[in-house]
Amino acid sequence: MEASIPVGRGKLARRAYGIDEIALVPGSGTLDPALADTTWSVGGIGREIPIIASAMDGVVDGSVVVTLTELGALGVLNLEGLQTRYETPTPVLERITQVGNEEFVGLMQQLYQEPIKPELVTARIQEIKQRGGIAAVSSTPGRATTLGPLAAAAGADLFFVQATVVSTAHLAVPGVESLDLHRFCQELPIPVVLGNCVTYGVALNLMKAGAAAILVGIGPGAACTSRGVLGVGVPQATAVADCAAARADYEVQTGRYVPVIADGGLVTGGDICKAIACGADGVMIGSPLARAQEAPGRGYHWGMATPSPVLPRGTRIRVGTTGTLAQILRGPALLDDGTHNLLGALKNSMATVGAKNLREMQKTEVVIAPSLLTEGKVYQRAQKLGMGK
Repeated sequence: MEASIPVGRGKLARRAYGIDEIALVPGSGTLDPALADTTWSVGGIGREIPIIASAMDGVVDGSVVVTLTELGALGVLNLEGLQTRYETPTPVLERITQVGNEEFVGLMQQLYQEPIKPELVTARIQEIKQRGGIAAVSSTPGRATTLGPLAAAAGADLFFVQATVVSTAHLAVPGVESLDLHRFCQELPIPVVLGNCVTYGVALNLMKAGAAAILVGIGPGAACTSRGVLGVGVPQATAVADCAAARADYEVQTGRYVPVIADGGLVTGGDICKAIACGADGVMIGSPLARAQEAPGRGYHWGMATPSPVLPRGTRIRVGTTGTLAQILRGPALLDDGTHNLLGALKNSMATVGAKNLREMQKTEVVIAPSLLTEGKVYQRAQKLGMGK
């Protein structure tokens, strides 16, 4: 175990690392990128690209889900988002993109007070299925017992129970029944993905509860404000490695392999490669896909948590529009900053470290490298090119 560092008298801390602080070490052998196998499976659904689009209203709608399915990836529709609150969400999305920064929080709190309509939940899922898409959908724990069975009945393929922090030991206020994750995973007729978590113990408990996969990450997302508002989070490289260790131990104990999905803070192809090297099986990303021409946010991106009446849960950022979903995931790359052709980046990284598949990529040697993104990049930074943007 890593030694604890004194923060002060009576308080010790463990050093944790973010994705930007590590680097991958080239392997003793290499291979042609065409030989790198990036396929993976979540909930029994096989995909070529280990990338899931976050259940954020500025990133995913039904059309995006269908396109991602065709490209070999996955998209998750937020069942507590605008798509299930408004019959025609386009005018609402336009209001969000047009409002000023000072008015944004109040507007979001107002828009998300519109009730979720069960008939829209059913309709959105059926629309995805009718167009040949894989219907992965999400809700918070508080609404899972209502939305889960409704989604399953409508034909959903995967159900994500997702919140800033999810645990199997939640203490609710008197009169409010906590979601029993064990029972929920057992009784829902479709696979359930649980998250988010960042520690070995919670990850292990979520696996024991029956999770088909777990989501790892608290606060690293581009539009997430949990770390600033709540002061909560663990840097992503350490969080993924800790939860991957839980996956390994759980597999030894039970023989069941539960995929670990790194969620948040991953922007470039290099970020995705490093997350997998830390132990992730796949990644969930938001802001890189919010930049797609097809994204409903029209160049804007905001947090996935339903806005609180009293807290600004997430903020809105302008990410711009840089290309199509196909260009971002499969290329050809139009930009030189690592945000296009994410699949190509992963295949080339795997080729460089000599990893034939994702399991081998997880065994890649990692070094602590705080200067990785700045060393020797004087001209790129000065000219705002490539890694200097």
